[in-house]
Amino acid sequence: MTPVTAPWVRTRLRAAPGAAGALALLVALTACLAAAFPRALDRYADAGLSRAVEQVHAGQSSVQVTADAGLGLEPADQEDALRPESVAASYESIVDTVESPLAVDDSRSAYGARTTADLTAADEWLPRPDGLPAQMVLATPNDLAGHARLRSGRLPRVAGGPVTASTDRVEAAVTEETARTLRIEAGSVIHVRASAGLTVHVTGIVTPRDPDGPHWSVWSVLRTPSLVRSPGGDPNAPRFWRGGLLLPPEAAPALLATDGDPVRYWHLAPDTDALHGRDLDRLGASVASLESGPGTERLRSMLGPFTEVETGLDSVFTTYDRLRGDIGPLVAVAAAGAGTVAAVVLLMTGGLAAGRRRAELALLRARGVSLKGMTGRLLAETAVVALPAGALGLSVAVLALPGARLLPALWAAGAVTAVACLALPLRAAAVHRAVRVHGGRRDVASARASRRRTVAELTAVALALGAVELLRRRGATGTSGELVSLAPVLVGLIAALVLVRLHPPVLRRLTRPAGRLRGAVGYLALARAGRTSVSPALPLLALLTAFTTAAFGGSVLAGVSDARDRAALLAVGADARVEATAGPLPSGLSDRLGDVPGVRELAEVSIAYQAKAADGRQSLPVAGVDPDAYAALAARTGLGEFAPDELTRRNGSEDPLPALASPLVAERFGSAPFPVRMEDGTSVTLRIAVVRDRTPAVFRDDFLVVDRAGLSAQAARPTALLLSGDGPDAGALRRTAGEDASVHLRSEERARYVDSPLQSGAEHVYTAAVAAGAGYAALALLLSLAGAAPERTALLARLRTMGLTPAQGRRLLVLESLPQAVPAVAGGILTGWAAIRLLSPGIDLTAIALAASSPSAGRAQLRTDPWSLAVPALAVLVLTVGVAAGQAWWSGRRGAVPELRAGDAR
Repeated sequence: MTPVTAPWVRTRLRAAPGAAGALALLVALTACLAAAFPRALDRYADAGLSRAVEQVHAGQSSVQVTADAGLGLEPADQEDALRPESVAASYESIVDTVESPLAVDDSRSAYGARTTADLTAADEWLPRPDGLPAQMVLATPNDLAGHARLRSGRLPRVAGGPVTASTDRVEAAVTEETARTLRIEAGSVIHVRASAGLTVHVTGIVTPRDPDGPHWSVWSVLRTPSLVRSPGGDPNAPRFWRGGLLLPPEAAPALLATDGDPVRYWHLAPDTDALHGRDLDRLGASVASLESGPGTERLRSMLGPFTEVETGLDSVFTTYDRLRGDIGPLVAVAAAGAGTVAAVVLLMTGGLAAGRRRAELALLRARGVSLKGMTGRLLAETAVVALPAGALGLSVAVLALPGARLLPALWAAGAVTAVACLALPLRAAAVHRAVRVHGGRRDVASARASRRRTVAELTAVALALGAVELLRRRGATGTSGELVSLAPVLVGLIAALVLVRLHPPVLRRLTRPAGRLRGAVGYLALARAGRTSVSPALPLLALLTAFTTAAFGGSVLAGVSDARDRAALLAVGADARVEATAGPLPSGLSDRLGDVPGVRELAEVSIAYQAKAADGRQSLPVAGVDPDAYAALAARTGLGEFAPDELTRRNGSEDPLPALASPLVAERFGSAPFPVRMEDGTSVTLRIAVVRDRTPAVFRDDFLVVDRAGLSAQAARPTALLLSGDGPDAGALRRTAGEDASVHLRSEERARYVDSPLQSGAEHVYTAAVAAGAGYAALALLLSLAGAAPERTALLARLRTMGLTPAQGRRLLVLESLPQAVPAVAGGILTGWAAIRLLSPGIDLTAIALAASSPSAGRAQLRTDPWSLAVPALAVLVLTVGVAAGQAWWSGRRGAVPELRAGDAR
């Protein structure tokens, strides 16, 4: 009878269900995070591209196609070309010409006919600011009822047969702004210039539903009238009003009778929901084809040889691509650090399982199991657990982050699953390649590195040095890539290799003096640390990589925050700024603003932006201040600190008034006295006594700051107030200031710098990377401690039979764990600091920090964040000591009998 053999995989899973469950949980979590990363990047990139298109003017974001009414054709053919059926059919053909992936949003697109030259309105009841008659633009936009709400009257229509070029009366609507500005009402009649005269009867007043959409904003005159000057460039030329009249589409042929050179137009608004960052190159190619490529030729063949296509989408895509290119390398650095730590943890999990089953696998090899057979069975055992867990993690990431590509997430989750499946079989194959019964000692202190290991370590050093040098030069040469992204990781790798090399000799040297101590606990702890069978390479690599990633990520976030704070401070000058819109501020406003919640101190400033020096070449701003209050403000903000007495006259009113000047002004006037004519006509003699690059009151690079006590009473009246405090109440400030003053808050200015999801997304990715790296580093430390837990538990049990007290047991385990934790903490702090110092010259955070480059704010640089170094170090020490103390307490609670029972394999 053939014996029945239980399947290997089922037997092993039943024998260790806890280990299988822990592996499944780890793989599922890691696969979920790995799959979520590319999907989150896709979502941020898509949102950033959509925001970039939505933020620009509709005339820049839309594709504008313009064609004449059919030059050279018969009048009847021209009329047919302007009729709504023909224009709508052409719209469908134009949309079909647009190449994928660029898509058109039909609900926001507009088309119709309009005049390109202004038509004089002869009616004298229309406003004439300088005696010139108003000029009108006639347009026949499609679906006026769908794009506007009727406020009064009715929408225009055509009655009494089709409109032709000889029609002399049409109906029209105007927007609410046009009606209010030009004093037009429902029922008004406007006569515009035409060959036989064209009378426009206004039947209704409408309000745009989407004032910023292409229907109204591409040619804003259709929505809002403008006051323009006569052509010629003379700034004193007379002005006239220019407005728009909205005719029904069926009335378009009537435009042919005017002198307005009518054209057909199609404004194609892109569908922002269909814009994807991954398609940016193809989107650019689609736009180029429409502007000056095959698409243009097809349009001209359909609409006429004089068809023109204009759009600003190409510049929008270029700006977005530049921002994405600046942020991408920073995100890659964070991803590489967190991914490395996660990979190390997966490898440690396989190594821990191989170490726990070392005797079992050695016995199998001694009984004749082939290396291939053992490896295959271990692979099947881990695959049964890891594959469903990886699929579960991928599914969670896909469901949590919809609307992104599946393939990158699939590759990421597959890589995690593959590492988890292969870690145990490959580790076991490496250890049990040769059949042996006794493996010998594996002490850390007695370990010697092989030549292969030395070559591998030197190769890693060379790669790290090359990556750091490339990253330092990236700002000047544009170099980037995988090696550069791995630079902080490689720095941590080198530090780990160095510490592993230095660890054994240091332990050997410390053991000798410890042996001369009176107590045995210290010597025993060092001896145990030197004879541990757990390799410190992988735990050190995980900890140091996490340290470096946390330091780098924390420094990036701190640098971004500092750059935004600095730029907002330079833009406002204080925590809040209240400035008069015209003339001086109302009297008593300073006292009222001082009582607003959150306002602690304020400085009054009188700024004359049009003051002129004696040379009369150009105006320059002169700020009159109270030296004491303004000097305190400059010291708090760090913008051009000075001593108050440096702006105070020493010998009465006869001396020139001391002034604080910018370097540009100081170079222009030197140290000699010079007169300045203020805006009120008075003159004051100044002498530059202090030179500073910045000052809170003025944002420009040319300024003068003087004691306003030396100015005339009119010139000394405050025009601005600079407020300091903890979160001033914006609503209360604006209510108190009233309509005659503008209020700017530093907090609002700071929030304005984040205008792209790419920026906020990069910050979120960094925060998540630092958190994930810290979590996996803590797990790596726990796995390292768990690997030696059985030996430590058995040791405590034996030592208690010899009289070891519980307190001595706790002290023994804590001291034994410190030789691994202290080098990791010290090396981590040093590695993080060195990585920031080495890589900061090649890192520019301006793109991620500011919405647009601010020359006044300067370059946002990477700087060391002390908290990013101190918090992980403290966490490692607390976790190490806590685990050791907890293990000692738990061993004491269990007692020594279970560890010393007969037949114990230890």
